[in-house]
Amino acid sequence: MKRLIRDEKGQALVMVLILLLVGGLISGPLLSYMGTELNTGEVYERRTDELYAADAGVEDAVWKIQQGEVALCPGDPTHSYNMSDVNGKSVDVTITSFDGSGNLTLTYRVVATATGDGSGTEIEAYIFGVNPYGDYAGLLGQVITSLNEIEIAPGANITPPVGEEHGPIEYYEASWPTGEELADFYLDDVAGAEPYDSATLDLDGEDDWIGPFYRDGELDIVSTSNTPATLTLTGTVYITGDTQIYGPTSVEPFKLTLDLNGQTIFVASNTTGSHNALEIQKCNIIGPGIIIAVGNIYFAPKAESGVTDPIFVMSVEGITNVQPGGDFYGSIAGSVVVDLQPNTSISYPEGGFDEYELNFLIGFQMLIFHIASWEVIPLPPEEV
Repeated sequence: MKRLIRDEKGQALVMVLILLLVGGLISGPLLSYMGTELNTGEVYERRTDELYAADAGVEDAVWKIQQGEVALCPGDPTHSYNMSDVNGKSVDVTITSFDGSGNLTLTYRVVATATGDGSGTEIEAYIFGVNPYGDYAGLLGQVITSLNEIEIAPGANITPPVGEEHGPIEYYEASWPTGEELADFYLDDVAGAEPYDSATLDLDGEDDWIGPFYRDGELDIVSTSNTPATLTLTGTVYITGDTQIYGPTSVEPFKLTLDLNGQTIFVASNTTGSHNALEIQKCNIIGPGIIIAVGNIYFAPKAESGVTDPIFVMSVEGITNVQPGGDFYGSIAGSVVVDLQPNTSISYPEGGFDEYELNFLIGFQMLIFHIASWEVIPLPPEEV
């Protein structure tokens, strides 16, 4: 008996029996819990797929709005469409527009509903379109527009005259762009253009085409040869420093022709006082097109007779001194000084500038859209 008590045989069996008993007691609930977790995981995965699919519907709506593919008007403010097989789900998208306020020019309500396998998820988002630029179409509505008094030399022929439609306006009170605003707007046009690394662009009697064109610094655009040469713009010309454009000074008729070709020259220099940010002289100039400098402009080209395509010339913060050698056809803006040669005139274009689609801040040039609110709504089975 003493030997049996000292022997430990069979003790492991007791432990095994206890573990089997405990395992038997917990295996059923554990397996049940694991089954519940698997089912719950499937629900979470399905809901996640629905959430991502509905979010894709909202992002697609934003993209369509940005690209102008959704043209909504007060009479038809709603647009609906379906996206199939997004994460295996069907997505119904509804876009509704309504007017914003202030600089919130457009506001959209987007509802994207993703459904599949008897369940659904809805996302409701509000999207605001913000216009970062002003609308300055009014500056092109007069033959001369000035923030101050307009100085016109005796004998100048301005058509139409003061007091008539499109006639000169002094002390202009409507919106006026800033140099920074225009610089930001036109800088986008030359993004990616390789900077021109010389302070002189000499045609030397050869025709040339430039644009988009970017020069960080001063620039002289000249033709030192007596052989006629034409510089034609094929995109925006953006220059940060003082700029001069002129042909051979002792030769007439002038041998340099600047063909704006519907494009824009923008000089970001804000030189004022007794200096000019932009000087154009001793050359022919052909429209349509836009010439803008932040600082002073001295505009004295040899405008060819019979010009039919208008030019818009504007100094944002300085004086626009106009002394064309021939008739000028278009519009001038700035603190204006007009000093015409005998028997020359400035005339506003018949029909205005609308038909020329010039690159200026007219209407809404761009809208920046962002999602202002975003709400996820799981749908009950009866609504799917």
